Amino acid sequence: MLRKPSALLAASALLLLGTATQAAADNPPSAAPSAACTYTPAVPADNFKGIPLFDPVKAAKPYSATLRTGQGAITFRALTDKAPCTTYSFKFLARRDYFDRSHCHRLTTARIYVLQCGDPTGTGSGGPGYSFPDENLTGATYPAGTVAMANAGPNTNGSQFFFVWKDTKLSPAYTPFGKVTAGLDVLQRIAAGGEDDQNGPGDGFPRLPVNIKRVQIKSR
Repeated sequence: MLRKPSALLAASALLLLGTATQAAADNPPSAAPSAACTYTPAVPADNFKGIPLFDPVKAAKPYSATLRTGQGAITFRALTDKAPCTTYSFKFLARRDYFDRSHCHRLTTARIYVLQCGDPTGTGSGGPGYSFPDENLTGATYPAGTVAMANAGPNTNGSQFFFVWKDTKLSPAYTPFGKVTAGLDVLQRIAAGGEDDQNGPGDGFPRLPVNIKRVQIKSR
């Protein structure tokens, strides 16, 4: 889930399980990164909406997010208690229409099973203009329905995220911040449509276009 297509999940060898795993080993996850939630200016700054200022009281409020896509709706419950820095950022961007009229640019169907979204450029290298720390990594697993952050190494989270559509084994290097509550069947139908292998076998652009029309945030 590195950002650039050449290294994102990796082209053919899936560097996610190599380069990213080594990076995680060299930089073990912090037990409580949310205690130091800081959004740091970074490039790129695509579709720039500003930089959030973390508010722990507002960040603790539970919410759900629904992505209205051309393939159907996907709803997830935000893990505000476990990944407040991440969920606060997602809500900040969603409420400023950051994800609207973007598309999910990557689908993997071999070894790991994810649909990656959140890049307004659709290239796999876009970002919101800031980065923030990893969270919720201790003991992290990635069963079907997990929503987690893509990254380019430790503490480089931005706007890109992925849905796990089938139980997947990954190193605990990608912040889990949501659980799908409706629309897993939509994700599985997208996966069944396959991808074009542009990044390597089982790794490419989804053949069923996943255009995000809007993201709706609902307080719980």
